[in-house]
Amino acid sequence: MFSYRHGFHAGNHADVLKHTVLVQLLSHLLQKDKPFWVIDTHAGGGLYDLTAGYAARSGEAASGIQALWPKRHDPAMPEAVKAFVKQVAAVNHGDTLQWYPGSPQLAAQMLREGDHLRLYELHPTESKVLEQHFESVRRGVSIQVADGFAGLRGVLPPPPRRGLVHIDPPYEVKDDYKIVVQTLKDAVPRFATGTYAIWYPEVARHEAQQLPGQLKRVAASLPKVDWLHATLRVKAAARDGVGLFGSGMFIINPPWTLYDRLAEALPWLVEKLGEDDHAAYTLEAQQN
Repeated sequence: MFSYRHGFHAGNHADVLKHTVLVQLLSHLLQKDKPFWVIDTHAGGGLYDLTAGYAARSGEAASGIQALWPKRHDPAMPEAVKAFVKQVAAVNHGDTLQWYPGSPQLAAQMLREGDHLRLYELHPTESKVLEQHFESVRRGVSIQVADGFAGLRGVLPPPPRRGLVHIDPPYEVKDDYKIVVQTLKDAVPRFATGTYAIWYPEVARHEAQQLPGQLKRVAASLPKVDWLHATLRVKAAARDGVGLFGSGMFIINPPWTLYDRLAEALPWLVEKLGEDDHAAYTLEAQQN
């Protein structure tokens, strides 16, 4: 369970979808003066060097942020993608793209004084990197070297009764899919007004293909819960069944603006990041 390192995948097409959505969710929460919490169950290392280490060896950023970076001044770039790229630019200097902000860094640079970022990371190496990264900015950030699924139970609802819960496990083992579903069943009744963002991979695995339907059924079983489901596929599944060809985001209690923002962004991302004729997106929502 400790073999996964997010740096290997930093800035790829799945991160582009995930973080485009997260920036929109955070921006919506920031519209009100009342403070809020962001809870990240699988935080990773926080910030990634695309020119060295795992990210440089994998080259996966070429399918994501590195393909978008030269287009960052394009007036045709959709607003949601532009807002995401702006946050990436905030950790870089000038025209050089070296650093990629993971979900914790994105949240940290957007939150205000009085908001709170609570991070969980169980991986022993990743958790040390995360602690070192935030060592000088401890105020407003708390880090626990712990299982985020289990940790979530103890912090809901957060004191401000406003917040975003980001659930982004590595899905290294198939039990992660079951735990995500059970976690959502347990969490939403505890914090019914919270926004929940669940990322999942599109891979040739039965559990991954079933997860969206399971999440929809969980949402349907809860009173007055709206949801939004978005996917971005950049290529066909490999014949050998190995590899990530797309990803999805399932949002509980999405802001009303999110659907329109993604309806503009997703076709553009398919055009810019698609690698073959199988590149596509889906966008669906349910309001109650």
